[in-house]
Amino acid sequence: MGVNPSFWRGKRVFLTGHTGFKGGWMAMWLASMGAEVHGYALRPLTAPSLFEVADVRRCLNSNTIADVRDAMALTHALRTSRAEIVLHLAAQSLVRESYREPVETYATNVMGSVHLLEAVRMIDGVRAVVNVTTDKCYENDGRPQPYREHDAMGGYDPYSSSKGCAELVTAAYRRSFLAARGVRVATARAGNVIGGGDWAADRLVPDFLRAIDAGQELVIRSPGATRPWQHVLEPISGYFTLAQRLYEDGEAFDGAWNFGPHLSDVKPVSWIVQRLCDGVPGSRWSVSSTPQPHEAHMLSLDNAQARDRLGWRPRWSIEQALARTLEWHLAWRKGSRMQATCLEQLQAYEATA
Repeated sequence: MGVNPSFWRGKRVFLTGHTGFKGGWMAMWLASMGAEVHGYALRPLTAPSLFEVADVRRCLNSNTIADVRDAMALTHALRTSRAEIVLHLAAQSLVRESYREPVETYATNVMGSVHLLEAVRMIDGVRAVVNVTTDKCYENDGRPQPYREHDAMGGYDPYSSSKGCAELVTAAYRRSFLAARGVRVATARAGNVIGGGDWAADRLVPDFLRAIDAGQELVIRSPGATRPWQHVLEPISGYFTLAQRLYEDGEAFDGAWNFGPHLSDVKPVSWIVQRLCDGVPGSRWSVSSTPQPHEAHMLSLDNAQARDRLGWRPRWSIEQALARTLEWHLAWRKGSRMQATCLEQLQAYEATA
């Protein structure tokens, strides 16, 4: 089962975090299917940003610039949207930033989720909620085996911990309030997403692209750190499929879901960097000698539940994902119309069996 455009046509969708990398791609895909998209987010945190260069604003029915820590503004925006489906992505999403700003990270990721779920509790009309968290929400013990949805929540750093907390908050609201009101609620955990339009700091692929744009050598932190890499369209297709099943089939699809890549695409940082360098002749990299904050060495996700129960499958290999990311970035450097480029890549993804 793939994403069903006819389901989304005319659906009222409240999308938090629409000015971000993943949220921008989601807004464009939803609009291309005829959904009525109501965005709620801070202003873009990077310059350039996908929101600006791809003119994501044109895909929105409403564009509320506000903070999920502002409960009154969030509740008002949700009520005004008359949304049937809520997709919650607004977050402080960087591990290293969470070391610098732990209080802001917890306030955004934990209380932001509380504010959103409380707004859903107070407003009639919402039928399905997908809260997007992270693969880092698990209590990482360094195991080589992929994490499954029932494994314990945890997190060494404030970002990972805050997302584990958001998972627990979502489960509590579902059990205590929302299930009884007929609102179906799930959480979604993806891997390390890559793709065109990500300019975030302290992320491997954006760091590489900044380095080649500046003619500099990329300096990496942890060449042996192993992660589940995937193109941004992979988990988004999972979120949309999950939201539809929540809306149509109810509580059987409540709960937590992993949308990770094939295990063959779980690769160390050094492998990713070398493939990127192979795609850009003359690029080079080295390893930093500076001590770094703790990050997990090994992480992978078991996607069997999504494959078996949703019919969801990864479509693009990591090699294809890297090629599409470089293709997008080179198109941007040439001055291409980037929303058109995004939609062309989306069509290519949908056409892949």
